[in-house]
Amino acid sequence: MVSPLGVGVDYNWSRLTAGDSGINRISEFDASDISSQIAGHVPKSSDETPPAGHFNADLYVPPKEQKKMDRFIHFAMAAAQEAVEDAGWQPTDEQGLLRTGVMIGSGIGGLGTMYETSIILHEKGPRRISPFANPAMLINLASGHVSIKYGFKGPNHSVVTACATGTHAIGDAYRLIAYGDSDVMLAGGAEAAANRLGVASFAAVRALSTGYNDRPTEASRPFDEGRDGFVIAEGAGVVVLEEYEHAKKRGAKIYGEIIGYGLSGDAYHMTSPAEDGDGGYRAMQAALERAAINPSEVDYINAHGTSTPVGDGIECTAVKRLFGNAIETLSMSSTKSAIGHLLGAAGAVEAIYTLKSMQTGILPPTLNLHDVCEAGQGLDLVPLKAKEKQVGVALSNSFGFGGTNASIVMRRA
Repeated sequence: MVSPLGVGVDYNWSRLTAGDSGINRISEFDASDISSQIAGHVPKSSDETPPAGHFNADLYVPPKEQKKMDRFIHFAMAAAQEAVEDAGWQPTDEQGLLRTGVMIGSGIGGLGTMYETSIILHEKGPRRISPFANPAMLINLASGHVSIKYGFKGPNHSVVTACATGTHAIGDAYRLIAYGDSDVMLAGGAEAAANRLGVASFAAVRALSTGYNDRPTEASRPFDEGRDGFVIAEGAGVVVLEEYEHAKKRGAKIYGEIIGYGLSGDAYHMTSPAEDGDGGYRAMQAALERAAINPSEVDYINAHGTSTPVGDGIECTAVKRLFGNAIETLSMSSTKSAIGHLLGAAGAVEAIYTLKSMQTGILPPTLNLHDVCEAGQGLDLVPLKAKEKQVGVALSNSFGFGGTNASIVMRRA
């Protein structure tokens, strides 16, 4: 994992559960003329031995190779490296390589490269464009570079479903394994759109928070009456999915099992979810049906919860409709309150946080939740502080522009 809280799953988890925020005023570029001037940037350092949690691309990609990639690919390479090393899965035999695939998606991909290249084209002409500009922009090149680095020759695929990308990538990879196309898949999402073009364009859609520029850590406030938009962020999350018998045979460390996956379309509006929350409801319902479990068996939901005035209430409505009286024993929180919205990487990072909840028996908090919105009344939204709770089954939601919805259900190992 790479997020605004830092590099590495354990480092992230310790800061997340301590109630830390990774959101700050933008300092990487001039945002003075943009209505939203805050973001969740990954802490970076050029030191050979960077401070704890800081990102140095040199540790994951040789400097000469970095010029061939956009920043979102650097993040993907870092997250993939941590996942591969933690899983202990680096086969050298041909069969192992053939049966291992990669599915890392992105909502936007190489937006920074697109922006910089367009400026070069305009100011200096086509002869000055880098030959690596095009492959640096392409979303599937995150999967491509990871595949090349490790020699993984199985399915080499990518997902592009806006803010649902990370969850769709994990769910689709789960299905590839279930259908026998591979035994092991690296799956997740990466994003690096928190640049001048990305912030300005999302601000133009009026999707971003604008009322907390002087209080950045308070800006992402899912389910709170004072929410006014999401905080754009960057990073990557990658998990190793493995067929169960294959994992057991080699004595793999197993954090949890994916037992259900559901997806749906709103068919309603290009940026707003359906007002009755039916799309999210059907995605969650399909995931639970695939898992063959009742709503009462779910202990925790990692919500999509972006901190937008419309979306958060709709998600709460959908959860209440599906879970009914089971909400009395259900907890739900939004980790976007601490790291902002990682767009295409969000679902993957949130799936990892959900697995950590299962492993540790700690629920991450919804920060800045002081005045619960009407739709959230009656739900345990884990306000302000982490809490202890044993989690046997959990659900993670992601919903995106275009009315695309995804939910995955996980069970503790």
